[in-house]
Amino acid sequence: MRPTTVVAACPVHAHVSPLLPVARALVDAGHRVRFLTAERFRTEVEATGAELAPLPPDAGFDERTLDVDHPERAGRTGAAAMRWDLTELFIRRIATQVAALDAILDEADGTDGTVGALVFDPLFLGAFAITTRPPAQRPRTVVVGIFPSATPHPGVPPFGPGLTPMPGLGGRVRDALVRAAVERGALRPAQVAAVRAMRDIGARPPAGFLFGWAASADVTVQLTVPGFEYPRPLLGDTFRLLGPTGVPRPGSVTVDPATLPGWWSDLDGRTVVHVTQGTVANDDPAQLLRPTIDALADEDVLVVAATGGAPVENLGPLPANVRAERMLPYPALLPRTDVMVTNGGYGGVHWALAHGVPLVVAGATEDKAEVGARVAWSGAGVRLRGNRPTADRVRDAVRTVRTDPSYRASAQRLAEQIAASPGAAGVVDAVTASGPGSGVGGCR
Repeated sequence: MRPTTVVAACPVHAHVSPLLPVARALVDAGHRVRFLTAERFRTEVEATGAELAPLPPDAGFDERTLDVDHPERAGRTGAAAMRWDLTELFIRRIATQVAALDAILDEADGTDGTVGALVFDPLFLGAFAITTRPPAQRPRTVVVGIFPSATPHPGVPPFGPGLTPMPGLGGRVRDALVRAAVERGALRPAQVAAVRAMRDIGARPPAGFLFGWAASADVTVQLTVPGFEYPRPLLGDTFRLLGPTGVPRPGSVTVDPATLPGWWSDLDGRTVVHVTQGTVANDDPAQLLRPTIDALADEDVLVVAATGGAPVENLGPLPANVRAERMLPYPALLPRTDVMVTNGGYGGVHWALAHGVPLVVAGATEDKAEVGARVAWSGAGVRLRGNRPTADRVRDAVRTVRTDPSYRASAQRLAEQIAASPGAAGVVDAVTASGPGSGVGGCR
C-alpha cells in the first residue's frame, strides 16, 4: 500500500513552484501525493504525478491581482506592509486552511488511514494547527523553507529588518532590542491576530512568536545551502539545509536554439549584466529595471533585461547596449552572465548562485531584505538597501562586483555547495525518516 503524503502550499507561484519538484520526488519514491493549492495550478501539479486537492478560494489569494483585489494594501512599506500582509493575506486564512487539511486527513482516515506526512510552506499557517496535535493524532510534519529562515536561534538576528549576524555582546544586545521592537511593537498586532485565529478554531497556538512557529514541526528543511543561511547548530537534525529545488545543474538542460531571441549572438564576447524584478513585482520598472538600464548605458557591457512577463514597452526607450524580453531561458542565459542585478527573489537568487553568478540585490518588501542580507553575508554580492536605488548606486555596485574577484569566488563556492546538495531528494528523506508523528493514521 502506497503511503500518502499531503503537500500544502499557499496559492502563489513562488510558494507552489519550489514544492513541485518535491511532489515529483515523492511520487517517484512511491508515495501517493495530494497537493493542496489553488485550482489554477492543476496542470503543474498533475504534471508531477500528484493529485490536486483544490484549495477553497477563500483559503488563499491570487498574487497576480493583489493590488486590484486589495487596493488598501497600496502605499504600505516596511513593517506596516509586513504587518498587513501577514494579517490579511495569511493569518485570516488559517481557519479555512485547517478545514481543508482536515477534510483530506479525515478522508484518509475513512479509507486506509495511511497519511504519513504533511509537507507545507511556512506561510500556509493552517498547517501549524496540525503540528501542535499529539503525535499519535497527526502525521509527521515537515515545513519547507522557501524563503530565508525565520527560525530563532542564539546569534541569529530577528527576521524582517535584514540584519546580518553580529558577534559578541554588541550583537546580543542589538538582536534583543530589535527583537523586542519587532515582536512587542511593529508586528505585535499580527501575533495577536494569529493566536486568536488559532484559538477561534479550538487549536493550541504553537509556542513563541509567529516567526518561530516552524519549530513546532517535526523537521524544517530549508531550500538553500550552509553558505547562504545563518548557522543554527543547536537545532541539530530538525533543521536541515538541503539546497534549492527546481534549479537544474548547469549544463543539464539543453535549450533549443530556435527558441532563443534573434539577438542572442550579441552576447558573444561581451560582459553580460542581467537585470530582473522577478515575475511578481514587475509592474513598475522604475524600481530597478530602469535605474540599471540608465546606470549602465555608457558602460562597456551588454545589459539583458527580463520584464517577468510585463510588456517590454514599459521600459521606455532603450540604449544601444540593452536587449530586453518578457522572459528569458535561465539555463542558456546564466552560464553567459557576469553579474545579475535583482530585487532579491529567493528563487531567482538561487538560480544565479547555482551558476556561480555574483549579484547586486536591491529589495525591501516581503522577504527581500533578508535575501539581500544573506547575499552580503555570504560574500556573493553587493546589497543596495531599499526598492529604488539610484542609477549611480547601481553603477557603482555593478562595477564593484565586476572588478573584485572575491564576489565571483564566493558565488562559485555556493555553486559547488548547491551542486552537492540533495534538493528534493533530501526532502523525501525528511518525510520518510522515523520520528514524532511518522506513519500515523487517525489524524484527529
